[in-house]
Amino acid sequence: MSSDWSKRPILLVEDNPVDVDLTLRAFARRKLINPIEVARDGQEALAWIPRWEAGEPAPLVILLDLKLPRVGGLEVLRRLRGHPVSRDLPVVVLTSSSEDKDVEMAYQYHANSYIIKPVDFEKFMEVAAQIELYWCLVNHPPR
Repeated sequence: MSSDWSKRPILLVEDNPVDVDLTLRAFARRKLINPIEVARDGQEALAWIPRWEAGEPAPLVILLDLKLPRVGGLEVLRRLRGHPVSRDLPVVVLTSSSEDKDVEMAYQYHANSYIIKPVDFEKFMEVAAQIELYWCLVNHPPR
């Protein structure tokens, strides 16, 4: 069962190359076995929907930044929740925004969690460990 989950990717939706690198390094240091796919803007994230419909493995969890070019993160979340193939996928907002309106809107659009990105690498490693532990090992996702 969990070996099946280990083959499912994590979709990281992040436009900042430094944050992409930080996230990939943190998960590599944790020796995360799930593959990580990266969408570098909101439009790329939404382009995954037809791929999942065509049979590509849906992600175990989507890590979604809010401040994205082309299509903003909240709009990505709204559209993911509005589509049958992605409406039940776990979405963790992982963003630098601590604005109350962003937190409120993310939960109105049914985000599963809202995490403010730490700037410090060691603190980010702790966040990566918690994401891995809960979303990749403890949580029982939909198929």
